[in-house]
Amino acid sequence: MIGANTSLRVAVGHFAAAAEEAVSANGCAMEDVDVIIPHQANIRIIQGVAKKLKVPMEKIYVTIERYGNISSATVPIALDEAVRDGTIRSGKLVCLTAFGGGLTWGSSLIRW
Repeated sequence: MIGANTSLRVAVGHFAAAAEEAVSANGCAMEDVDVIIPHQANIRIIQGVAKKLKVPMEKIYVTIERYGNISSATVPIALDEAVRDGTIRSGKLVCLTAFGGGLTWGSSLIRW
């Protein structure tokens, strides 16, 4: 059985690696990204991703405190909310990143 700390490290590592890959594959640097929207698994993972990517938490859009972990809906709901509240506006560079069951992960980079 995998311990909680090991699971946390694995999730953080894959989240961050996927985000870095999406950003670099598009010729950008993490500093160029305006908003990062991660899967809202739990706040410890989100904070770990921020630390691993060396970005302030202010750059990461968080909804977990309002909705909890609502599985695959967390990223699209957070994206919609960020657009509606003005966090994401035209021209912003947004990184979506997720890690889920079966050790699956992925990211995308969007110029809004």
